[in-house]
Amino acid sequence: MQNLSVRNTVRGIYDIQKLRIQCGNRVVANFKAKLGQQPSATEDQMPDESINLLVHLRRSHKLITEAIAASPRLRKFPGDELISDQAEYSLITQYVDLYDQESKQFKMLERFLRDVPLWTNFLKNVTGCGPAMAGGILSEIDIHKAEYPSSIHAYAGLDVASDGRGRSKRKEHLTEQSYLDSEGNEKTKMGITFNPFLKTKLMGVLGSSFIKQSPDKCKYREIYDNYKHRLEHMDAHAEKSKGHRHNMATRYMIKMFLNDLYNAWRTLEGLPVALTYQEAKLGKTHKKAA
Repeated sequence: MQNLSVRNTVRGIYDIQKLRIQCGNRVVANFKAKLGQQPSATEDQMPDESINLLVHLRRSHKLITEAIAASPRLRKFPGDELISDQAEYSLITQYVDLYDQESKQFKMLERFLRDVPLWTNFLKNVTGCGPAMAGGILSEIDIHKAEYPSSIHAYAGLDVASDGRGRSKRKEHLTEQSYLDSEGNEKTKMGITFNPFLKTKLMGVLGSSFIKQSPDKCKYREIYDNYKHRLEHMDAHAEKSKGHRHNMATRYMIKMFLNDLYNAWRTLEGLPVALTYQEAKLGKTHKKAA
């Protein structure tokens, strides 16, 4: 039941975050147009000037809100050089409300994680892995069912399908699965074999976070760089695009992280720890996370 609550909390945070980013994009576009500036990319790709604009707008909004609260009978809107009328104030209020709600949910999640050994003993020390990602991992993965590291790889959709390609939602990667219909009758349908939410967060969010880190502070960034360098100098991958090699290196990096996660989590739970394929068959190991 606790895992379900954590899962719903984490997914709720990501829902709020998505809305906050969309609203932030509208805010920046509106005020850049007002200031005669060129529009920028989406918030997750915004240059520093756009991020700073949002910071200044939140500060301006706070001062105006305080002025309204102090003098509720004001007839004239107490605007400033940035937020000059009620419409602009309402637009910023939408963004600020989402920003504050997201921050509040993060703080609640952080309080929960203080009592979770996997966070305090492992994930907290992984550079690039924050509370939301930790909560997602805790709620989406059942370490008691993951007998081998490859079990987590497969559940996260990071294994290789029978056609030798990375696991995906492609038709050829679907398998026949049983389910009960509304009348309790057992039926079958074609479905995916992995958790798409987990794969998206690991590859898209955690992977990107690792790659943004400095190699001397994040071992997984170093793993990514080394593996991509190897791919670039292997004849078998020479004709692949840069994007393809990037995806391959990211997938390898995340699998190495999951290996460390498996070892740390199973050990903390007092469960048997199996060797990875590389360790068992090839005698290869990599540095464990600090």
